[in-house]
Amino acid sequence: MGKKVAIVGAGVSGLASIRACLEEGLEPTCFEKSNDVGGLWKFSDHAEEGRASIYQSVVTNSCKEMMCFPDFPYPDDYPNYMHNTKLQEYIKMFAKKKNLLKYIQFETLVTSIKKCANFPVTGQWDIVTERDGNQESSVFDAVLICSGHHVYPKLPVDSFPGLAKFQGNYMHSRDYKSPEAFKGKRVLVIGLGNSGSDIAVELSHTASQVFISTRSGSWLMTRVWDDGYPWDMVYITRFKTFLWNLLPNFVSDWLYVRRMNSRFKHENYGLMPSNRASRKEPLFNDELPARIICGAVSIKPNVKEFTETSAVFQDGTEFGSIDSVIFATGYGYAYPFLDDSIIKSRDNEVTLYKGIFPPPLEKPTLAVIGLVQSLGAAIPTADLQARWAAKVLTGSCTLPSCKAMMDDIDEKMGKKLKWFGQSQTLQTDYITYMDELASFIGTKPNILWLFLTDPKLAAEVYFGPCSPYQFRLTGPGKWDGARNAILTQWDRTVKPSRTRAVSCAQKPQHFLYLLKIFSFSVFLLAIMLAYH
Repeated sequence: MGKKVAIVGAGVSGLASIRACLEEGLEPTCFEKSNDVGGLWKFSDHAEEGRASIYQSVVTNSCKEMMCFPDFPYPDDYPNYMHNTKLQEYIKMFAKKKNLLKYIQFETLVTSIKKCANFPVTGQWDIVTERDGNQESSVFDAVLICSGHHVYPKLPVDSFPGLAKFQGNYMHSRDYKSPEAFKGKRVLVIGLGNSGSDIAVELSHTASQVFISTRSGSWLMTRVWDDGYPWDMVYITRFKTFLWNLLPNFVSDWLYVRRMNSRFKHENYGLMPSNRASRKEPLFNDELPARIICGAVSIKPNVKEFTETSAVFQDGTEFGSIDSVIFATGYGYAYPFLDDSIIKSRDNEVTLYKGIFPPPLEKPTLAVIGLVQSLGAAIPTADLQARWAAKVLTGSCTLPSCKAMMDDIDEKMGKKLKWFGQSQTLQTDYITYMDELASFIGTKPNILWLFLTDPKLAAEVYFGPCSPYQFRLTGPGKWDGARNAILTQWDRTVKPSRTRAVSCAQKPQHFLYLLKIFSFSVFLLAIMLAYH
C-alpha cells in the first residue's frame, strides 16, 4: 500500500500532483473548495473568499504548444492563445482522460495542516477538513500544497496618502469582472502588470478616460512575433538560452534592451522601465500601444497622494474627478491552514528549495507546487515539479542537507534580485529551472545523444521551442507520442489560423536568426575591446 498523500487544490498544480502520485504508486486525496477543477481558470462572476479570481475576458499569455501537459496536446483547432473558457475545457478534458476526478473531494475546505506528534520519526501530518459545516481530521503521510498564489490580494492602502478621504470607489483587480459598471467613468488603474494593462485596455472602450499609474515601467511584448508565430515558440529555445549565457553581462544587457525596444518604442508610450537593463517580468498586451496613441489610455508615474476627488502623481500632474481606482497591485502568498514558520522560515520570506521544499523540515514530506513564476507556462512547470516531489516522497530521489538547500536558496535569490528586482523574487529562468528539475528525475533531454541517434528530432529540440513534450521524451514517465508531438508542433500552431487557402507557411529560421545575433554581438565585443 502506497503512502497517503493529501493534495490541497484541484487546479492545474493539483491535477498534475494527483497524476504524479499515481505514477509513483502513492495514494492521493485531493481537497478542493469549489465544485469543479480548474482553480484560477474556473471563472466565477464574483470573487470568492479563499479562491483565485479572474476577469471575464482573460486570455492566456502562453500559447497552446508551450502550456500543455507534456503528454496531452491541445486539440489541433484550439487557438494558439486561448480564452479562459477554452483553457478550462482543456483542463477538464485532461482530468477526465487521466481518470483523476475520483481522487478529488469537492466542496471540501482544508482548515488546518499540522505536524503529528511523532513527525520527526514518521513525517506524518494531521489535516482537518470541513464539508457542509462538519469537520473531519485525518492523518496523511505527506502533503502537496497546490492552492496557488493568486488568492490573497495586495491592497497597499497605507502606501497612498489621502486614500482614506478619497470619495470615489476603489477596489483590487481581483474584484474586477467586466467593464459594464464603468461606462462613462473616469478610472485610474494602479499597476502596469498583465492584469492592470488588460483591465485598462478593456475599460478604455467604455470609460470616458483611463489612466495607468506605474512605479517603474515595464517591457511591453505582444503575443504575435516574427512571421506571425507565437512569441514563446520563437523566444524560448535552448539554443537562445545557451547563446545568451555565453555573452558577457554588458553585451546581454544591451541586446535585451535592443530586443525589447525593437518590439515597441517604449519611450514614446511612457512604458520604459526606470532601469533599462532590468529583466523584470515583461508585460503582454497586443492592444495597449494603440489605446495609448489614440488617447484612450494615458500612462503616468506613481501616485504621490490622493485628494477627495483626484490623484496627484510624482511628477506633479493631477488626474481629477476620478470615479474609480483599481489596484492591480498583485498578490501575496499565504497559507492560513499552515504554520507560517514552515514555509517562511527566515525573515518572513518564503524559503523553499527549488521553489518546492521547505529546508528545515525533519522529513521532506511537504511540498509546494506551482508557486514559482517564469516566462514559461505554469502547466508544464507544475507537472515537472509534481513529478520530482512525488519521487522525493517515495524515496527514489533524495534532498541534500538543510544547509546545502539554504545555500542554494541564497545563491538563487541573489541572481533573482539582479535579474528581476526586489518585487519579483518568485521569478526564475524557465529553461534552466525545467532542466534542473528534469535532471533530478532523469528526464532531461540529452542533446548530444539525440544528435547522434535522431538528428531531425535533435535539431527541433535544440533550435526549436522548448515545448513541454521534451520532458516526457525519455526516462521515467516517458510518453511514446512525445517525438511525434515535437515534430508536428508547428503544424498544430498554424492549424487554427488556416481558414482559407494560402501558400505554405514557412517555419521560423531559428538558426539563421541566432547566427546573426551571435555575429553582431561578437562584432560589438571586438570593437569595445579594441578601444581598451
